[in-house]
Formats: sequence, C-alpha cells, structure tokens
Amino acid sequence: MIESRLIRLLPFACLVAAICIFASELMTTFEFIPPGGEALADQGGADRHGNALMVVAVFAIGALGLAVFQASKPAAMAVAGCGGIALLVFLLVDLPDANAVGTLDDARNSFFDAEAVPQGGFFLEMIGALALTICGIALATMTPDQLAALRPGKREPEETPPRRESADDDGAGDADDVAPLKSAHEPGESSGAKRRPQRRSRSRPRR
Repeated sequence: MIESRLIRLLPFACLVAAICIFASELMTTFEFIPPGGEALADQGGADRHGNALMVVAVFAIGALGLAVFQASKPAAMAVAGCGGIALLVFLLVDLPDANAVGTLDDARNSFFDAEAVPQGGFFLEMIGALALTICGIALATMTPDQLAALRPGKREPEETPPRRESADDDGAGDADDVAPLKSAHEPGESSGAKRRPQRRSRSRPRR
C-alpha cells in the first residue's frame, strides 16, 4: 500500500525537478570573489547556458503530461532523456568551474584573480538534474497500464477479503445434508410396517 502511494508521487517529483531546473536559470550560479575580498561580479545560469536548460525543463514538463494523461511510454522515456541532458550540462559545463581561480574576463577588473564560488542556482541545478534523471528513469520503466494508473483522481480497485463461513452456516449446511437422507428412509419404514407376514394353512389328512 505504501509502495503504491510512493509510485503515485513519481509524476509530482518529476514536475518539481523540472521546475527546479527552470528556476536555476534565473538565479546566480557563480560569484567571482578575489582572495580576502568581496564579490567583483556574478554570473547566472541564463548567461552560462543561453537559456538551454529552460527549454529542457519546459520540454520535460510537456513530455510528463503526455506520459501520464496519454499513457505514452515514449513520452516517459523523453522525460528521462531531459534529465540526462540537464545532468550532462551540469557535469560538463558548471561543475568544472566550481571553486576555480582565474583572471576575470572584464575590462574593469582584468588584473584581478577571483574564485568562482557556487551560489544557489548551482545547487538548485544539481538537485533538479539529479532528481529528474532518477525519477525519469523510474517513469520510463513503467508499462502503459501503470502510467495510466498515475492519473490524478484515479483510484486503484480495492481487493475484497474472502468471505469466511461461520460455524452456524456450517451447521445449517450439515443439517440440510442429513435431512434428505432421513426422509429417504421413511418410505421404506412405513411400507415395512404395513406389510404383515402371511400364514399358510396346512391341510389335515382325512381319516
């Protein structure tokens, strides 16, 4: 019962993960801070990815809707693919620059070395990409019937427990079985009572 409830939460987990990826593009990914100083500049997810992860998140939400409401297994596989793309972007583009030290590509601060310190957008992108990949793979392994059962408001049929016969029912059934047997012997007994033994008359010899 608990397992079925967790499975029904799978589409909501995919939806939240896609929203996290979309929101991470609107947040700051890195702040460039020189040693012992304050942040000189920052960089958001949209500047780093060109809003690519926004497109991935929107596509994932659309594929999720088709997978649940149309019971489409290819759409469920597309959700997993979107999670894989977001995870690859994080691993290949953002993760290598985390805590990296280099010269700022800025005319005003070109002589300063700064460290790229991860911010909220970095961590939100990581969580969203991992969650969408894992939940998307789980969604892709389900059959069309299982996907159809994930629709909101659709309840699973409840199993009715087997009916247990009481002792009274057993006793009544035994009495019904015995009654015909008893009545079957009654005609024979009445017929035997009516029949009387016939005596044969013996003829006496004449003298």
